Amino acid sequence: MAKKSTTPTFCLGVDYGTNSCRALVVNTANGAEIASHVYNYPSGDAGILLDPKDPNVARQDPADYIKGFVTSVKNAVKKATKVRGFKVDRVIGIGVDTTGSTPIPVDKDGTALAMLPEFKGNLAAYAWLWKDHTSYAEAAEITAKAAKHKDNYLSKCGGTYSSEWYWSKILHCKRTAPKVFKAAYSWVECADFIPAYITGNTNPDTMVRCICAAGHKAMYNEQWGGLPSETFLASLDKDLPRLRYTTKALPSDQKAGELTAAIAKKVGLPAGIPVAAGAFDAHHGAVGSGAKAGTLVKIMGTSTCDCMPAPKDKKLPDIPGLCGIVDGSIIPDMYGLEAGQSAVGDIFNWFVKQLTPGSFGTGGDAHVKLTNEAAKLAPGASGLIALDWNNGNRTILVDPLLTGMLVGQTLHTTAPEVYRALVEATAFGAVTIINRMEEYGVKVKEVINCGGISEKNAMVMQIYADVCNRPMKISSSSQTCALGAAIFGAVVGGAYRSTNAAQKKMTSVKPKVFKPIKKNVAVYAKLYKLYMQLHDALGGVNKSADLSGVMKQLIEIRKQARK
Repeated sequence: MAKKSTTPTFCLGVDYGTNSCRALVVNTANGAEIASHVYNYPSGDAGILLDPKDPNVARQDPADYIKGFVTSVKNAVKKATKVRGFKVDRVIGIGVDTTGSTPIPVDKDGTALAMLPEFKGNLAAYAWLWKDHTSYAEAAEITAKAAKHKDNYLSKCGGTYSSEWYWSKILHCKRTAPKVFKAAYSWVECADFIPAYITGNTNPDTMVRCICAAGHKAMYNEQWGGLPSETFLASLDKDLPRLRYTTKALPSDQKAGELTAAIAKKVGLPAGIPVAAGAFDAHHGAVGSGAKAGTLVKIMGTSTCDCMPAPKDKKLPDIPGLCGIVDGSIIPDMYGLEAGQSAVGDIFNWFVKQLTPGSFGTGGDAHVKLTNEAAKLAPGASGLIALDWNNGNRTILVDPLLTGMLVGQTLHTTAPEVYRALVEATAFGAVTIINRMEEYGVKVKEVINCGGISEKNAMVMQIYADVCNRPMKISSSSQTCALGAAIFGAVVGGAYRSTNAAQKKMTSVKPKVFKPIKKNVAVYAKLYKLYMQLHDALGGVNKSADLSGVMKQLIEIRKQARK
C-alpha cells in the first residue's frame, strides 16, 4: 500500500461581512489558521451606502467586493508565504461566503450595473444589502399572493416573505427605479457574484447559483421545479418572469469553477484552483463551528443568524416564522434550518453611540465599562425589560416594521441597567427561536456560539445560558465564517470526501462552557413570560392582550432580586 503523502495542503476561505472582507489561509489537515487579512469596504458609512431621506435604505458598491477579494487574498497569501510549509502551489481550493440576501442587478455579461458609467451614484443599481428594508410593502404582497398559490411557495421559508429577500427587493426596484430594472438582464446574489467573477463564468444564464441563497431567499425548491413559476411571478409583475433563472442551484461541496489566470496573477496564486459554490456567511459559520444534527449554531454579530442542520431520514414539518428549511444549504445531504434576529450587536452599538453618558467613554471602552457594571447586577434587579426589535423582527414574527421598546425605567435607572436589559432582550429573542423549533419537533441538544460577542463578552454568554437554560459553547475559531468557507475549499479541492469528514478534522470548541445558574434561570423564566406578553401583544399575535400588569410585575421581580 502506498504511503499517504505528508506534504501539507492549504485552502482559502473568503468571508464577505457587512463591513469588510476577510481572507483566511487554512491547513487542510487540522484547520490551523495560518494567515489572514481584512479589507474594510471604503464606500459609504463603514461600507454601507445610506439615504438620509429613507432609513430603510442599505446598499453597497460591488466594486468594493471585487477589490476586497484581490486585496484580502493577496495579502493573506503574502503573509502565509512566511509560514513554514506553505507554498502557493499547495493551495488546493477556495470557498466564498457573503451576506444575504444581497442581490445585485447585472447586465447580460454579468457586470454589476453600478460599475457602468451611466449608473454611477444611482443607489438602485448597487448591491441591495441584506439589511435593506425598503421593500416591506412588496414582501407583504408576495406573502399574500403566495399563501393562495397551489404550490404553497412559502411553506419552506416560514410562511412569510421578508423585505430582506431577493424577489421583494427586485419588485421594489421595478416600482421605484424602473430605469435600473429595465437595464438589468438578471439579478445575482453576492454569494454567486463573487465565485462567478473569480472563475470567469459571469454569464447570468450559466453561472452557478447556490442552493443557500436560492432556497432561503428566492423560494427555490426542487419540489416545484426550482424557482416559482413564471405565472406566479407574473401575478406580481408582468416583467418579473424574465429574471427567472433555470439553472439547478448547488450546495457548497460542488464547484463553481476554477480560478482564472487573470485573478490568480493579481492575488499571487496559480490559476485553475477549484472554487466552491458560494453560500451565506452564517451558514458557512455554522459549518466552521462544527454544526451537526441537534446542534444549533448562533453566529453573533451586528445581527444574529441561527443555523441548524437536520437529517433527511426524518420528515421535517414546515415551521412558521423560520427563514427556511433548505436541502443542502448548510451541510450537503442534510436539511438546513435558518432563523435569526435582525439586530443584536447593532443594538448594543446603538446604545453606546447614541445614549451612553460621556463618563463611560466611547466605542469599545464604553462597551467594556458598561459590561463590567452590568455584570454586577442580579437578574431582575434593574426592573427593566426590553424588546429586541430595533431593526424589526426576523424570526419568528418576520416583520420589519416592528421597533424596539424599554419598559420599567424610573428616574433612578442607570446606563448599565439599560445595557443589561438590552442584552437580556436579545437572549429572550434567542430562546423564542429555540422554542419555536422545538414546538415543531426539532430538538436543540446543544448551542455553539461564534463571532466577536461570544468570544469577548462573558456576561452576554452567561445571560444567554441562563435565559435559554442550556450550556453555551464557543467555537475555537474567531473566524468561523471564513473557516467554513475554507472547509468547502478543502472539499472541492479533494482533501476530504465530505463536509462532515472535513469538519471532524478542522473544527473544535473552546474548553470554557457557560452553564446555566439555577437561581438565575428561575428569575429569567418569570421575566421571559413578561417578554412574551409584550412580544405577542405588540407583535400582533394576541391583539386583545392585557398588559396592565407588566410594570408592577417588573417592580415585584426587582424587589425580590434586590433583597
